[in-house]
Amino acid sequence: MRTALILVLIMTVRVSAQNPPEKPKADIIFTHGNVYTGAVDPTSMVAGKRAEAVAVRGDRILLVGTRDEVLKTKGPDTKMIDLGGHFVMPGFNDAHMHIANAGQEKLSVNLAGVKTLDEFRERIRARVEAARPGEWIIGGGWDETLWPVKVVPTRWDLDEVSSGHPVYVDRVDGHIGVANTRALQLASITVASREPAGGKIDRDEAGTPNGILRETARDAIRAVIPKLTQDQRRQAIEAALSDLARHGITSAQDNSSWEDFQIYEEMEKEGKLTARISEWLPFDDSVDSLNRKRSSHPASDDMLHTGMLKGFMDGSLGSKTAALMEPYSDDPKNSGLPQYEADKLNAMAKERVLAGYQLGFHAIGDKGAALALDAFAEAQKAAKEGNIKGAGGGSDYRLRIEHAQVTSPQQILRFKELKVIASMQPSHLLTDMNWAESRLGPARAAHSYAWAEFLRRGVVLAFGTDYPVEPVTPFRGLYAAVSRQSENGKKSYYPEQKISIEQAITAYTTGSAFAEFAEKQKGKLEPGMLADLIVLDRDITSVPVPKILETEVLRTVVGGRTVYEATAK
Repeated sequence: MRTALILVLIMTVRVSAQNPPEKPKADIIFTHGNVYTGAVDPTSMVAGKRAEAVAVRGDRILLVGTRDEVLKTKGPDTKMIDLGGHFVMPGFNDAHMHIANAGQEKLSVNLAGVKTLDEFRERIRARVEAARPGEWIIGGGWDETLWPVKVVPTRWDLDEVSSGHPVYVDRVDGHIGVANTRALQLASITVASREPAGGKIDRDEAGTPNGILRETARDAIRAVIPKLTQDQRRQAIEAALSDLARHGITSAQDNSSWEDFQIYEEMEKEGKLTARISEWLPFDDSVDSLNRKRSSHPASDDMLHTGMLKGFMDGSLGSKTAALMEPYSDDPKNSGLPQYEADKLNAMAKERVLAGYQLGFHAIGDKGAALALDAFAEAQKAAKEGNIKGAGGGSDYRLRIEHAQVTSPQQILRFKELKVIASMQPSHLLTDMNWAESRLGPARAAHSYAWAEFLRRGVVLAFGTDYPVEPVTPFRGLYAAVSRQSENGKKSYYPEQKISIEQAITAYTTGSAFAEFAEKQKGKLEPGMLADLIVLDRDITSVPVPKILETEVLRTVVGGRTVYEATAK
């Protein structure tokens, strides 16, 4: 009996050796491509050899290589897609955006790009004429620095065209807004109103509110604006996600509301979510509330999950609410609006890091950055003393500063020391270069938007757009990062801070993936990684820099599924 069993085992081994298990076959093969895998030498920042084809099985990459190598994975049911020699790269991972706000702007008055106060008023007038009686008129995107007379609009400018409707419209940066008289009345903002902590109500010489509300002063208006319906939220999100797909964004680190997250969940269940979303939660929420939200959705879901906690240290440079160590050069009595007292901030940061959360603090001014860095240092010290491991293991907490536009060389060294990620949006420079130096003066401006300086010090860069504050297209950000010139090429801003196209792509793919603990899942086109890739109409690593701005996406693929394909011209 024993001899017979041994003979059976020997025969089984021989048969197995003669007929080894068949290797898995691809579901899809993308062939005839110019494939930039995203594998870049970290020292030289030189990209590796290009590939010709990509095989996908399920939602993962099976193989990347030459056409002949990849065709070995072809099976009887494999779908073949010929890319016609076009450039292929990892999908963009936008490290900072506001998806719901972007969509909602499409449903309201879009004031982006208006060139005069008259045009500003006419767009509002047109919306008023189409509105139901008494309906709120809301919108955003105005930027007075584009106007011949660079003065912010007031309640009286709105009153002239609002016909009794309450009107509230945010500035392009989302840190100040203007309300008309009816809206101020509904929000009970009067001459007797006190300044809220972290905010400011602008007034005329008689002390009457002029309609401009800065930072937290806007909360009173927002509290009385009617909430969106579920259908309106869904419509807005679908519109914004369509924009993402059309511009090659396969992952988004998003700052929207919990109600919006629930719509993402609904869309995911329906198979209609077309970008991977890491949803930020409010830093100011209680730990109990945060824990409930975090536990409501699987953290292992590669398509949708909650991510870091977003807190605000200050406002924006354009609205002069960013917190600076020294006053604004063009406004000597103003140093911005810090949003926290240091002791309270440090205590909250400690509590949340000890509860296992990643923190990301909006800080545009150097005073805002100092508040954030001090809080991170205190939180990391407490975590190490309590032997609390970061989400990346050990002391890997991946704390982030969002924007980091105005920093000193000493602060950049502290980023490195504390392993803080600089989550930046290079396209902001294209808007800000027209007035940033006048706000800061040359000494501070030389270390603003300091991408090269961060990289030289070994700080991880994660790039995004801040959509809808800036347009959704990543190519505008890439152009800004490698040129530091205006879009017409006529103005330059401290060119010593520009970086290479490979460095910029890395910040927009692997850097942003690292910033959300996902560098082992996405950011490169390698076997085992998520099959998130885009096909472009040009090789952005070799075209003249101005041509980057003209780049068009031909195909966007998320998890092997094409979510956008350009129509033939």
